[in-house]
Amino acid sequence: MTSTGPEHAGPEDTSGSWSRLLRMARPRATRANAFAALLAIVLGFAIATQVQQTNQSGLEQLREDELVRILDDVSQEQDRLSNDRRELESSRDRLVSGVDSSAEALKSAQERLDTLGILTGTVPATGPGIVININDPDHKVTAARLLDALQELRDAGAEAVQIGDVRVVSDTWFADVDGAIEIGGERVEPPYVITAIGDSATMASAMEIPGGVSESVRGDGAIPSVRQSDNLAVTALHSLSEPRYARPVPAPSP
Repeated sequence: MTSTGPEHAGPEDTSGSWSRLLRMARPRATRANAFAALLAIVLGFAIATQVQQTNQSGLEQLREDELVRILDDVSQEQDRLSNDRRELESSRDRLVSGVDSSAEALKSAQERLDTLGILTGTVPATGPGIVININDPDHKVTAARLLDALQELRDAGAEAVQIGDVRVVSDTWFADVDGAIEIGGERVEPPYVITAIGDSATMASAMEIPGGVSESVRGDGAIPSVRQSDNLAVTALHSLSEPRYARPVPAPSP
């Protein structure tokens, strides 16, 4: 006698059982599943876009402390530009309105003159900042090292700088001459004292970054120190000389 029990099911019965089993195991297309899939796609696209932007900017090679310093610099520059814009817009509005225009114009011109005086080094400057002292008894520090320090300070937002008794401006040059350092034609001797006015915390941090000025100076065999202050004075002045070749462009006729 031939048995017809489940243990001797035919091929068609076996195939039907497997089909029902696969249908039961198949994920159901619910709203939750659809939302999760959409969220995963959007998140993946956002991550890919961010990674691409980061790679293009070259920031993926920087250390955490360098990224923090760059972010601080960008934030400070943005704040400074925003303040400048508001001040200029306010001055423009007062001048356009004609309310006390003569006094406002004079005040605006004086403020501009003071700013140019600080940038060109023709007037003293005061404000918060840092004092860098480089003790170099063996005269190992070079002019290039002091120039590196100046560049780091400028990158960190220094607005007025004095090295020894020399006011440093845009055209100040550095050179090693007969075993000594000359800055703008003036001989400076160790210990080198650099006074910089600007955001003291940012400039102090810039001096201490790994591979930065302080570490390089120590590698030269000198001893650097950085002191922050809320009130410093840059008193050395720079004498302007008339350009030999450059001339201003005449204003166009109205």
